[in-house]
Amino acid sequence: MIDFNVIRQYNFPTTIRFGAGVIKELPGHLKSAGLSRPLLVTDPVVAKLEFFTGVKKSLEAEGISVEVFSDIHKNPVKSDVLKGGDAFAAADRDSIIGIGGGAAMDVARAIVLRVYHRRDLFDYDDLIGGDQYVTEDVPYFITVPTTSGTGSEVGRSAIISEDDTHRKRILFSPKLLAKIVYADPLLTMDLPPFVTAATGMDALTHNLEAYLAKMVHPMCEGIALEGIDLITQSIVKAVHRPDLESRSKMMIASLMGAVAFQKGLGVVHSLAHPMSSLLDTHHGLANAVNLPYGMRFNIGGCEAKFRKIARTMELKDFDGEAVVERLFALNKDLDLPVRLRDAGVKEEHLDTLADLALADFAHPNNPKPVRRDDFYKLYKEAL
Repeated sequence: MIDFNVIRQYNFPTTIRFGAGVIKELPGHLKSAGLSRPLLVTDPVVAKLEFFTGVKKSLEAEGISVEVFSDIHKNPVKSDVLKGGDAFAAADRDSIIGIGGGAAMDVARAIVLRVYHRRDLFDYDDLIGGDQYVTEDVPYFITVPTTSGTGSEVGRSAIISEDDTHRKRILFSPKLLAKIVYADPLLTMDLPPFVTAATGMDALTHNLEAYLAKMVHPMCEGIALEGIDLITQSIVKAVHRPDLESRSKMMIASLMGAVAFQKGLGVVHSLAHPMSSLLDTHHGLANAVNLPYGMRFNIGGCEAKFRKIARTMELKDFDGEAVVERLFALNKDLDLPVRLRDAGVKEEHLDTLADLALADFAHPNNPKPVRRDDFYKLYKEAL
């Protein structure tokens, strides 16, 4: 059994300091790197929490000047990034620390890009080849996750929406990878059950979709299977009876999912993204509700992989339908909805959702093609 009170270092894909209490190393690291003026980027909720205040005070106690930027949306938009870039310049900062969940990490990483790259932000959209313009240096970047879901702390991309259309854009470059990650499971201990459940199912979705994605990448598949195993072991306990072990396993599985999905995602994310854009649905919740239906869609042609998933999840029957039924049961165990109508979706939303899903960037990596009528049928079935 792993002792999660012991702080360990993993150098993959960047330097990760992992363990209970590791956040205490942050002031010393900044000073050793010659940095004294960080911009702390977080969301409005985290900015008011006791642990965040503690992090801020620990930095100030070491003579480090702290500026906080938290004016961001639940589903980040371009104007959030532009305001953050202005805050960095106005306060004469020398580094950026992203603290929080996926929204804070996405905005922090996009600000890292924005500081010295002054074209229109969406000129850097990776889907139109914008990574070719990421040619300048970027500020020193540190990430501190406070949820176990997106795994954005080890990512190289940020998903930012247009303010008016809410179309999602991807900003990507290896330069946007954090120099160091401080992954402290103690920072997740006070998360409410819903947030723990929704972000945990987001992490499970990442691992499942990465494993099934059509690109050949055996290393990512091995990481994804281990992530699935860790989440299966720990998510229910992390939600209802949290302890250091369950929270630690969820945090490391979240990291693993983000590493694995460089292989690609799939139909579930393309079903979920439009719900966030159109209805402002929590991303993890949108993934959780759609996950069983998207997985069932993928069974045909992927039977061998579903058998391996079923074995990893230690199910009684080693087939795809057993996996789907376990996912339905898991949502129920976590007090999450299993129908879209219970997540705010209405019949009149389905056509728009299907159009947005078809235009989404994730499903081209799905193991089987997904047409517009497939998306509509999946939404209809899940409603």
